[in-house]
Amino acid sequence: MKNHKLYLFALVCLLFASCATNKKISYFQDAINADSAKIALPSPEIRLRTEDKLSIVVNCRDPELSALFNLPYSSRVIGAHSTNNIAGTTNVGVSCYAIDPNGNIDFPELGTIHIAGMTRTEVASYIKQELVNRNLVTDPVVTVEYSNLHFSVFGEVRNPGQFNIVRDKVTLLDAISTAGDLTINGKRTNVMVLRTDSIGNVLTYKVNMTSLDSVINSPVYYLCQNDQIYVEPTKKRARESTANGNVFASPSFWISTASAITTLISTILLIQQRSRQ
Repeated sequence: MKNHKLYLFALVCLLFASCATNKKISYFQDAINADSAKIALPSPEIRLRTEDKLSIVVNCRDPELSALFNLPYSSRVIGAHSTNNIAGTTNVGVSCYAIDPNGNIDFPELGTIHIAGMTRTEVASYIKQELVNRNLVTDPVVTVEYSNLHFSVFGEVRNPGQFNIVRDKVTLLDAISTAGDLTINGKRTNVMVLRTDSIGNVLTYKVNMTSLDSVINSPVYYLCQNDQIYVEPTKKRARESTANGNVFASPSFWISTASAITTLISTILLIQQRSRQ
C-alpha cells in the first residue's frame, strides 16, 4: 500500500510540473476562459521619418503629362562583374525619394515639400491637392509605397530576420507570426522591443505575451519602422550552454529519482519485515 502511495506521489509531482510548463508557454492566458468581448484599439498608422524612402507615382489621363511628375525608372545590374552583364540580372523599378535630415523631399514641379511626420495616405493627398491647386494636373492619381521600411525579429524565434513593412499598420503579433512564432525555448513573459525615436533615443519596452491585456495595451503593439524585437531564451535554454545544465530540470530525472527513492524505501521495509520474523 505504501509503495502505491509513493508512486502516486511521484505521478502527482510530474503532473504539477507539466501544468507549470503549460502556464509558461500559452499565449493570452487571461483571455482563454473569458467571455467574448470587444476591445477598442487605437489604429496609428506609420509616420514617416528622415531616411525613409518612398516610391511616389503620379498618373493621369495624359501619359506625357504624368511623366513630368515621376522620377525615371532605374535599372541596376545585380551580381554582374562586367559591362555585358555576364552572370548578372537586371532589376528595374521606380526611383525612390529619400527623406532628408530636415524631413523634406524634392518633388518634380512642386519643389521642396515637408513630409516627415505624415502617413503615406497624407502624403498622397497632399501632393494630389498641390498639383490641382497649382493647375498642373486636373485628374491626378497619386500612389505612395514604402521602399525601405522594415522591422527585425531575433532571438528564440523560428525564422529570425529583417522583414519589409508594406502595410500602414503592423502589429507585434504580425511580426512574431512573420518570424514563424516563438520556439518552445522562447521566454513569452518578457519579449523586448527596441525602438529608436525621431531624435535618436533608443527606448526599451517589455511585453508579456501570456497576457492579452499586456499585449494590446503596450505602446509597441503597433510597430514603427526599424523596431527590433528580441525574444529572450528561457532558463532551460540558457542552461543548455553548460554541460548537464538541464539535468535537474528534466522530468525524466525526477521520475528516475522518485523511482529510486521508492525502491530504496521498499527495500528498507522488506528488510525490516524479515528482521521481525
